[in-house]
Amino acid sequence: MPVWLLLLLSSFVFAVPAAFAGRRLLDDRVGWLRALVTAFVVFAACVPMAVWTLTQARVVTEAGHLEVARPVVYAFLAVIIGWMFAIVVIAIVTLEFLWPSTGFVNPVVAVREAFRGRDRAKRYAQIVAIASRHGIGLFQNRRRVSEDLPGALVAALNEAGVTFVKLGQVLSAREDVLPRELVDALSTLQMDSTPIRWAEAQTAIESELRRPLTEAFAVVDPKPLAAASVAQVHVAELHTGEEVVVKIQRPKARAQVTTDLDILGRLARDAESRSEWARDYGAVALAAEFSRSLRNELDYRIEAANTEMLRTAAAASRGVRIHVPRVYTELSTSRMIVQERVEGTPFSALTPDALPPEQARELCDGIVDAAFEQIAIRGVFHADLHPGNLILEEDGSVALIDFGSVGILEASLRRLLVPLLVGIANDDDIAVTDVVMMLCAPEAGSVDQAELQRDLGVIITRMHNSPVDGNLFSLLLDVLRHHRLALPPALLLVFRTLASLEGTLRRLVPGYDMVGHALSQAPHFARQLASPRSMMLSAQTHAALTLESLRRAPRRIENISRSLEDGSFSVRLRTFEGERERGFVESLMGQLMTTVIGIALLVTGIVMVLSYGGPMLTADVALMPFLGSIVGLGGMLLIGRALRAALLRRDG
Repeated sequence: MPVWLLLLLSSFVFAVPAAFAGRRLLDDRVGWLRALVTAFVVFAACVPMAVWTLTQARVVTEAGHLEVARPVVYAFLAVIIGWMFAIVVIAIVTLEFLWPSTGFVNPVVAVREAFRGRDRAKRYAQIVAIASRHGIGLFQNRRRVSEDLPGALVAALNEAGVTFVKLGQVLSAREDVLPRELVDALSTLQMDSTPIRWAEAQTAIESELRRPLTEAFAVVDPKPLAAASVAQVHVAELHTGEEVVVKIQRPKARAQVTTDLDILGRLARDAESRSEWARDYGAVALAAEFSRSLRNELDYRIEAANTEMLRTAAAASRGVRIHVPRVYTELSTSRMIVQERVEGTPFSALTPDALPPEQARELCDGIVDAAFEQIAIRGVFHADLHPGNLILEEDGSVALIDFGSVGILEASLRRLLVPLLVGIANDDDIAVTDVVMMLCAPEAGSVDQAELQRDLGVIITRMHNSPVDGNLFSLLLDVLRHHRLALPPALLLVFRTLASLEGTLRRLVPGYDMVGHALSQAPHFARQLASPRSMMLSAQTHAALTLESLRRAPRRIENISRSLEDGSFSVRLRTFEGERERGFVESLMGQLMTTVIGIALLVTGIVMVLSYGGPMLTADVALMPFLGSIVGLGGMLLIGRALRAALLRRDG
């Protein structure tokens, strides 16, 4: 038989059992392909070393003839194969540590991921090309770019499409973060996105209606009233004579948003892994929230439900009259919504001299009253109050549009939010600190409460002495972030909404003190929450719960007395109480002992190999070094077992 064929058969005979044993050792978490390839590579690398070892030990001659008895040859071969097996196991475990297996990939999933990767690559190239075309590439003249950055950025975001226009909208209300000229430029994104052609829009509308356009509408204006980031709006008239607006989603919006959100998510994860500021600001969480919000915006059924819910809350609000347009649900779908037409001037188009100063301030106060009442009393509020979503109507009322993002604040949080506002209004840093601790519910001892109280007291004092010195809610979030405290997501959305609203109102009244006015109304909100009826109902509920607890108390007392009397009373500690906790400690100790014994055997084997005692097995190898190689092999296998346990614990 040719030597190459003999080696091939030998490698197969060795690799299959070694791969099987390696996979079983890791509970079949390693694929057959990886295990077999590793075993073949180890065999190919070790065969020349094994031949050299047998030759140097005088077991065989260079010509391949035996120099010792067959039992000695078999013993040497067994030890060599054992070491090769140990090397295979160690190599598989090490590879799994450094490069975890992903398992079998469904071909359909693999093809879909390949297409997504292709789409991401194309989109990356488009974004870079758009940025370069508008003069904000990496290698542009910095001085020229800085002179026209706002205009260039707006043009680039507009051309980049839905996701980036929406991102610009979110940033346009952050006067506390961005310079004024950039905010002014980004605010033009609210209603000034590039419209799609009427033929394309008509096709999309008829596709959603599943009938010709003329069957649903008497007239539709081909010229769009507005082109927003996700959709564009056309004025229409129903056959009943009612004037409506038809908001139709851009046909390619969803596909583009999916790719863009995937890119933003990857960039956020990469930023958190590379920079501390991204981790402090929670870039991944912010990207996830932005992604969720934008996906909700793409489903107009959610917007229709939000509109009806907010209409009820707005009808009972005090302050300025809030107009929520009616939705024609029979004509609306997930990609199209038909609403009552709202006429007026968007706040994005208002200037400080649009209204007399007193009237402008009164209007802002009324909007704040209505917004805070919806948040603190009703628990339902418009969560995207940027300037394009507020319309000043001719009769002085304020209409809201775009209900893709509506926040809900449960009663338990509202009962804490109002005391927080009252405490800030009363300059009571102790009460504010107590409320913050109840809202954030940190682990015991994880927060220095005295330092937190001092930091909160500083910003409250600054607010009372300099009302327009920064946004109070942004400063509160900065303090909480510094102390590693996390607000409930619903309350965080409230703070972000109020920061956006303040930026919107300051377009009409520069330097408007929204927080100061809201705090002056905090006692009113507190009285509304603590109405006699609600207090009576709460007292009735708690009384019923207390009575039920008292009814069960005698039985519990009797059980404790009986346990004390018969000596069976015991106190159970929760530390290592469960089987899982005990199992973790036991496995950890077992792994530690296995590692120690394995290292000890390996060291002992090395010492024995370096000694030359005992009878001679071959002309050059004594019994003691041979036994040392076996002892070292046992130690290596134990170390491999310990590595296997650590790997399974990491993946479990």
